[in-house]
Amino acid sequence: MHKPLKRVAVTGAAGQIAYNLLFRIASGEMLGLDQPLALHLLETPQGEAALKGVVMELDDCAFPLLKEVHAGTDPHQIFKGVDYALLVGAKPRGSGMERKDLLSENGQIFVGQGKALSDVAAPGVLVLVVGNPANTNCLIAMHSALKIPKEQFFSMMALDENRGKGLLAKKAKVDVTEVSNLVVWGNHSATQVPDFHNAKIEGKPALQQIGDRPWCEEVWIPEVQKRGAAVIAARGKSSAASAAHAAIQTMRSLLFPTPEGDFFSVGLHSTGNSYGIAEGLIFSFPCRSKGNGKIEIVKNVPWDPFLEGKIRLSEKELLEERALVAGLIHGR
Repeated sequence: MHKPLKRVAVTGAAGQIAYNLLFRIASGEMLGLDQPLALHLLETPQGEAALKGVVMELDDCAFPLLKEVHAGTDPHQIFKGVDYALLVGAKPRGSGMERKDLLSENGQIFVGQGKALSDVAAPGVLVLVVGNPANTNCLIAMHSALKIPKEQFFSMMALDENRGKGLLAKKAKVDVTEVSNLVVWGNHSATQVPDFHNAKIEGKPALQQIGDRPWCEEVWIPEVQKRGAAVIAARGKSSAASAAHAAIQTMRSLLFPTPEGDFFSVGLHSTGNSYGIAEGLIFSFPCRSKGNGKIEIVKNVPWDPFLEGKIRLSEKELLEERALVAGLIHGR
């Protein structure tokens, strides 16, 4: 029996990340090699011409699973009936722009997209925010989507997790598949907290395998935190292929059961009942999936004093960001 069509929305669809993302989704890499799908592609009016070229290339690939492509600039048209929404498009931080300015300008985008999703998306839509500042953009979209349960909104942290895994694997001289149980706590920003205390290498504590806590604290954490800036400095452009890969990985982590004993990093709505983190933030925790977007926060992952201090700084930053966009969140 053929599976029913699934509808996937991608915003910023003519941008760099989307260009690395769309063809992989259309090939079946995200939802499965037996899952027919439709792509719903949203762009700004300024990007509409480039979007037409992307649609032409999708047609030229003749993907067997790709049954429909809808492209345009109106979120109420593009989001109609979508099962999954990857909110990739966001205004980049310009020269001299303060973080509060970036939050304000992006906030307007995510208010509109949250309202449109609430109005026309499928009731069970899963929303993954990729566009930065992802956690607070996700918070704004979530509060604007009054008809969609808060537990259906997520912000992407897998890119940070992957960066941390790659660097730990190099340090330990093991294959990256031997690194597990690595959570990145908090905000997708320079305050994020990759957790060496609970990570495992070859099934054993990472610290035991590496034997160098100062390197973990003074080299590894800052390198993960600043990796995005390092990519921009080296490449002249922000991370695109790695971000697209992380978006696909996150959706698969949400949709398919987590391997026994492991967990993954994703930002989600804090109820105030997990690790004492303030209620109402979009905060990254260690999570497990039961499949089909049913996510639970893993309990009792221990903090040591160093880790707790860092995590509280990331929480503080997210509280400050929330205060800056309070008017957007509360509809003022």
